[in-house]
Amino acid sequence: MGTALAAALGGGIDCGWRAMNFVGKAVSYLLTADNWTGPVGLAARIAEHLEYTAIAVGASALIAVPIGLLIGHTGRGKLLVVGAVNGLRALPTLGVLLLGVLLFGLGLGPPLVALMLLGVPSLLAGTYAGIANVDRTVVDAARAMGMTETRVLLRVELPIAMPLILGGLRSATLQVVATATVAAYASLGGLGGYLIDGIKVRQFHLALVGALMVAALALILDGLLALAVWLSVPGTGRLGKMFGRREGLRVGHKPAAVGGHALR
Repeated sequence: MGTALAAALGGGIDCGWRAMNFVGKAVSYLLTADNWTGPVGLAARIAEHLEYTAIAVGASALIAVPIGLLIGHTGRGKLLVVGAVNGLRALPTLGVLLLGVLLFGLGLGPPLVALMLLGVPSLLAGTYAGIANVDRTVVDAARAMGMTETRVLLRVELPIAMPLILGGLRSATLQVVATATVAAYASLGGLGGYLIDGIKVRQFHLALVGALMVAALALILDGLLALAVWLSVPGTGRLGKMFGRREGLRVGHKPAAVGGHALR
């Protein structure tokens, strides 16, 4: 029994030492300046990862935001939003990527399509919910003032809905930046290369480096977008105060307000 206990303790100590060893190697890798330079250095990999994220989120926004604005404003096609959001969220990102690679080969297209489909549901849901939940009395007052439907949407509903729209953008960005590591499966760059290569060659400290950098990017982007959501809340004047301006008051002009929301 004593021998078995000693063997178990020895195995636990050995596992703990190995874990601390590759954590130390990962920290050392991050603190070495040479690892940040060059075409395959950390700086280049981070830039590639951000590039994939920006393209995918931008493409998602071009698709989801106009549809969400139209359906939220007109009230038609609600079932389309629910069905599209649920259906796209059920799609396995890696499965879509592998299908794209099989059909079209390696390249930038398959991973970007997979990431774009991942970002659409959050943006579509956020945009639709933001527009649909605008106080109807504010919308009716804007129409009574003679505003066209386009002006009602862009000048009244959109500013009020901006926090929810940015909230959808925040969710989509976090999902895409965390999943963009799948681009390495298509022989592309980005931080996913550290994860794939590190596990493949059993250099687990490289996989940890990739995971830490992805987590750091996600936290930074989340903080920036959370600030954008906070600044965009209507009626607070936070954005105007940040840039040293007063909102809602101009010389000789005072916009009408309904329900605390200015109509311009």
